Amino acid sequence: MIIQGTEALTSLIHIISESLLTPVVIILVIFVVLSILCLGGVINEKISRKPIMSEEFEKLVRDISFSNSPSEIENFVNDSSLFDWQKDILVKIARNHDIGSKARQALASELISNAETILIKSTNKTDILVRLGPIFGLLGTLIPLGPGLAALGSGDITTLAESLTIAFDTTVTGLAVGGIGYLISKFRKQWYESDLIDVETLAEVELESLNNQSD
Repeated sequence: MIIQGTEALTSLIHIISESLLTPVVIILVIFVVLSILCLGGVINEKISRKPIMSEEFEKLVRDISFSNSPSEIENFVNDSSLFDWQKDILVKIARNHDIGSKARQALASELISNAETILIKSTNKTDILVRLGPIFGLLGTLIPLGPGLAALGSGDITTLAESLTIAFDTTVTGLAVGGIGYLISKFRKQWYESDLIDVETLAEVELESLNNQSD
């Protein structure tokens, strides 16, 4: 009875394993399409991306620091080459010049934190590709090996060759998806980290300037 029960469970696991091959291949194809779309998106972003230059950034720091009013800070920010989301944060801080200094600090922290969350979400898709691409590639490698080894035992070289071909193809596909996702995430995180540092620096300068104006 124990042997029969074990054989039944083994047969069930074998059926489940083989039935997973088609979904795994479909998911890998979807991952390939997503990775190509993400790669095109990051290339387009790189071409159109124009971060503020260091000379202009230094000038903006000095302009904000020596400004005489919140409206003057807004003008300096709006006339700069900052990204729109960076301008929105700094302008909102300037427009809340009439609240207390601690409240302004809290507002600035919240605005920057929200922006960071949005930027992180934009890299979640490629982070998923980095993790799941190789996993599904490995699944696509292991699942066909069972029938392939069984075919080898019976001398069916053709089935073995087909199983090995599927195994190698899914491995390469999974690794390629993971590699593309890793490169995209790496570049975007570097860009966004630099952007956040810029806006944090300018926000600190702006808060100090507003505090001086209110004294």
